[in-house]
Amino acid sequence: MISFKHPNLFRPNSRPTSPNSPSRPELAMVLERTSRPLTKLSFSGFKRSSSSTSISSPPPTLLVQDGSYLQALSLKLSEAVSKAMMQPTGPVAVGELVGGRRPIPAGRGRALGLLIASELKACQNNPHLHKAILRSLHRPLSVLLSNLSALLLPLLSSPAFLSTPAPTVQAPNPNATQLHALAAAGFAGELLESFDEMSLGFENDARGDGLKAIREGLISLIGRVVNPLITGIQSELIPLLESLENHIAVSVPKTGTKALHPSIVSLQALMPVYARALTQYTTTLPSQTTLATFLISMIWRALVAFANRPRVKPSPPTSPLSSPQLTPLTKRQRVTSGNTPATPPPTRFALKLPSRPSSPPDITVTPSAAADARALHELMVLLPRPSAKCDATRVAREAVDEALSDLTALATLLENIGNPLFKVGKSHEAILEEIERITADLPTLIALPVLLRSYSRVAIESPSIPSISSIINVSEDEYRKSCLSGFGRAEQCSNIIGHSVLDFLRDQGGLQSLVEEWLANRVDVVDH
Repeated sequence: MISFKHPNLFRPNSRPTSPNSPSRPELAMVLERTSRPLTKLSFSGFKRSSSSTSISSPPPTLLVQDGSYLQALSLKLSEAVSKAMMQPTGPVAVGELVGGRRPIPAGRGRALGLLIASELKACQNNPHLHKAILRSLHRPLSVLLSNLSALLLPLLSSPAFLSTPAPTVQAPNPNATQLHALAAAGFAGELLESFDEMSLGFENDARGDGLKAIREGLISLIGRVVNPLITGIQSELIPLLESLENHIAVSVPKTGTKALHPSIVSLQALMPVYARALTQYTTTLPSQTTLATFLISMIWRALVAFANRPRVKPSPPTSPLSSPQLTPLTKRQRVTSGNTPATPPPTRFALKLPSRPSSPPDITVTPSAAADARALHELMVLLPRPSAKCDATRVAREAVDEALSDLTALATLLENIGNPLFKVGKSHEAILEEIERITADLPTLIALPVLLRSYSRVAIESPSIPSISSIINVSEDEYRKSCLSGFGRAEQCSNIIGHSVLDFLRDQGGLQSLVEEWLANRVDVVDH
């Protein structure tokens, strides 16, 4: 009778039997190895084990372990850089694609910076490993900077980037090309914020991380995107601000509506649009300096325009009764006053009544410089300003606030000079003290033309005062280019020009004017 050595008849023939069956511990190890999740194979597992080991192990062991750790870290950083530049998934918004690509999502630069910061923080107690990690950052970050530059090159050279240099009321949002460029600049700005937190890339860095070229490259990349867009807004604002120097009569209703310069009316519609655009352009920290320079330049141009606007004596508004539109009606009333006919038919009145008989006629007035300056200040504060909470932008914020305070001081000076009641009941010394208080922080070359135009109001016997450029014997264009190009240049030239104007006033003779005393005090303060 045939007997089977193995009683299990249903054992599959395809599985050969091994001469030695595995023991139970080995079988448990095999089961544990096969049940390990796939995430264990990713590079995320290298971070805690190697970093914690390097901190707690002695230095010799660290050098041995650093070989595999740095190799894994380099691969991890290269993978992170590649993922940062990958196309995002999800639905595509309308008008978002440029060349089949979508813009870099916000937050990827911050995520890459956090990865670098976490690796550096984990080995902060090991200076050798810390320097090795800094050296391992050079290659992936250089590749990242090259990829960003290659991404921006076709965008910045595209005609669509500057097809609309400044937003308008009809098109307030950036186009797709500008959105892609701003997204790349935002990515660089987020990475720079992490650099600032870790103090990387500074020239005075004692550790010698060698990342200054990366920092400068990221800052340059942001400037290539932001500067042309801000320049586009600046080119639209400069003509409007320079036109504030000219007197323009406007027609306003007789219902007490404030008369404003046409440029101020245009700015009232444009400033909210520019405020949103500048907020979107200047999200990065390096762009805050460009924003401060732009704001100070625009405020300075407004100060020069208001300070040199000629003073026009206010003329009484034309009476509605003397309007030529109402004169024929008066003549008809005189003709028909002697003979009173019967009530005329309604069609006679329907043909001759105005379309809006209840509306009062418009009057023509000239806006005052003080009202325009106040209105412009209200519009300028709508624009974003550098943050006062950040140490890197606190100085820029103070400079912008000082420029805005100068605009407020000039508006106050124009209001008081143009007010006939300003000198009523005040002595000469009290008026001088009040003017010195108002112009305490105002640049001398801004307050001087305003006071010179009011010279005849203080000393009636004195002749009319020419312009400052005529006093110093230069052309008006040369004077403005040489001495009124900015706050700093005006401060440098104020002493020389002040002495020249003061000598001219003293040569006029007659009563000593208030302007002469005010300027003498200013020049004496500068000399001392």
